[in-house]
Amino acid sequence: MKIAAIDIGSNAARLLINEVKVNNNKPEFIKLNLLRIPLRLGMDVFTLGKIGEEREKMVIDAMKIFSDLMKIYQVDHYRACATSAMRDAANGKEIIKEVQQTSGINIEIISGDEEATLIYENHVAEGLDKEFAYLYVDVGGGSTELTFYENDKMIYEKSFNIGTIRLLNNLVTEDNWKEMKEEIRKNINSKKPIVAIGSGGNINKVFSMSKTKEGKPISLAHIKKVYKEFNEMTIEERMTRYNMREDRADVVVHALKVYNNVMSWADISRIFVPKISVADGLIQNIYHKLQRKN
Repeated sequence: MKIAAIDIGSNAARLLINEVKVNNNKPEFIKLNLLRIPLRLGMDVFTLGKIGEEREKMVIDAMKIFSDLMKIYQVDHYRACATSAMRDAANGKEIIKEVQQTSGINIEIISGDEEATLIYENHVAEGLDKEFAYLYVDVGGGSTELTFYENDKMIYEKSFNIGTIRLLNNLVTEDNWKEMKEEIRKNINSKKPIVAIGSGGNINKVFSMSKTKEGKPISLAHIKKVYKEFNEMTIEERMTRYNMREDRADVVVHALKVYNNVMSWADISRIFVPKISVADGLIQNIYHKLQRKN
């Protein structure tokens, strides 16, 4: 069985195609393709309130490419979800209608809470030490999703309008930060030590740069060090020195600020970076829904 997930975020759109093979009643998810297109919808939406003509065309063209790829790979099931930027865009529904007519792809606009749930669908914490509680932290272009997991249960989830594209455009207020801090202090508590689980392209980049072994966490101290280093560089210096694309180099420092704040406020000293995403969660979500139907 082949399953595809389309995640249309505020910074980029991703198409993930997996083949699912079942061995001894256990599903194995094999990645066949991952395509990322930096649409940067948040650049329009968070400043203008809508998606401009140029980016609208980019969305429509990108979905045609995604549709063709799904046909080539003979995908059996897919789900396409749009998050923060499309949620906030005054013309979001019109663009979704246009995409449906031109490529046949049906895009759902999902809430911040559902976005948090999709990250949780990866169930990474279930394979980790039960002596700890876990906080999933997903930093996107338009929002940050937090999901708190303890004793095999999801205790708390919330989406905040704090994201890298919003921060890049100075659209995050002190009140936004204050709300996040108060929510964390009030809800992210445990008698067990808490460990973070980070997702998103920025934390993945920082993890790969750290040369940390797969499955091992990086420390808050390391995040603070890299944040300070990046903050003192220009975008061009980050691109040259660390071989970053421009659409990564301009937002990575903002992502690190979010991780730094969240971990500090929750009294967390370590973060695992298992290379999970909303797209991975969507694949899991589609597969488990199909299993429940059978």
